Amino acid sequence: QVQLDESGGGLVQAGGSLRLSCAASGRTFSSYAMYWFRQAPGKEREFVAGISWSGGSTYYADSVKGRFTISRDNAKNTVYLQMNSLKPEDTAVYYCAAARVYPTKEYENWGQGTQVTVSS
Repeated sequence: QVQLDESGGGLVQAGGSLRLSCAASGRTFSSYAMYWFRQAPGKEREFVAGISWSGGSTYYADSVKGRFTISRDNAKNTVYLQMNSLKPEDTAVYYCAAARVYPTKEYENWGQGTQVTVSS
């Protein structure tokens, strides 16, 4: 298993950018596909983006396609979410998740989340 620790959240104006990081513990990071999710107040957690073990394949929710980019650095045991052209509706707690299957709807490990707030 891996332990996940998100960072990089904060307050940003609409149209701005943020980069989230998710650092993983353990030596088997490259064995895990990685995913980003978010949960807005009063709403269910929703998928944002996924990336394969080597980073060669990615996919996104339609709501963020063209604005967000997921990437990973296996040497640093870290996955990133670059968020551009942010909108108030992107406000949420963002979580990273790990799974040894790609793509999947069953996730093995979750981080604690990082808050992103986009002001209008």
